[in-house]
Amino acid sequence: MNIYVGNLSYETTEQDLEAAFSPFGQVDATRLINDRYSGRSRGFGFVEMPNSTEAEAAIQALNGKDLQGRALTVNEARPREPRQGGGGGGGGGRW
Repeated sequence: MNIYVGNLSYETTEQDLEAAFSPFGQVDATRLINDRYSGRSRGFGFVEMPNSTEAEAAIQALNGKDLQGRALTVNEARPREPRQGGGGGGGGGRW
């Protein structure tokens, strides 16, 4: 199960996430999301746990709990919405 973890301290590492989740079961992967321009953490990440029962236990136990001075937001990750193409717009022709 892919788990969303939000409201992370900017100093939190992937090892910190693994340490927080591993007492509940096997952790296959952790991933922090960084700003593509600054390289700085965006304050959220994902944890992949193969056993859904263990993942649910981790979500229940860690949601709202403190990690490095921040109350975590922990829930099952939802699939990313497809980006809408386009943008842009016109500027249009001058007459």
